[in-house]
Amino acid sequence: MSAPVSAAGVVRLHFEQLTIRTGDGEGELVPRQEISLHDITSRVQALVDRLGITHGTVSLISQHTTTALTINEFESRLVDDVREFLFRLAPPAHPYKHNDLHLRPASEADFARIDRNWISQGKGTLEEFVAQEPINAHAHLGAMVLGSSETVPVANGRLCIGQWQSIILVDLDGPRTRTVGVHVLGI
Repeated sequence: MSAPVSAAGVVRLHFEQLTIRTGDGEGELVPRQEISLHDITSRVQALVDRLGITHGTVSLISQHTTTALTINEFESRLVDDVREFLFRLAPPAHPYKHNDLHLRPASEADFARIDRNWISQGKGTLEEFVAQEPINAHAHLGAMVLGSSETVPVANGRLCIGQWQSIILVDLDGPRTRTVGVHVLGI
């Protein structure tokens, strides 16, 4: 893709997905309603370095409805506190309506979304969709509270975050393999 030329140089536009495995070990990850936090700052900075961006912005978007992005301190005991806070905020055992899988889809619009994202893509029947759906309303709620995107300025080739700040992916329904979309704009 060509980019316009500015007085400072060529404006670069770049998008890619970072893949983050939120569990340990080899093989397929099986979700167990775990909450885990992952510092992705070095991967984002490495992308800025690889692209040669000196000034611009990095926009990040979680590509899942049960993950979130935030900027904060990534310290072990704080990570434990965050995990405990989120479990108290939205306890997995609460009787959420979303978890009543036998009542889904609850509307024509719900069925249309399942058809568009599952049935029409050849992934299976409605019954197979419902059978693979996890009990994870708490994870959706936590993701909504935390948010799904962050934008970070870049100056002199460095992410403009504070000394103790990190870009953190929060997996609220893991472990799984997750993706974060990263859009870089700069010179």
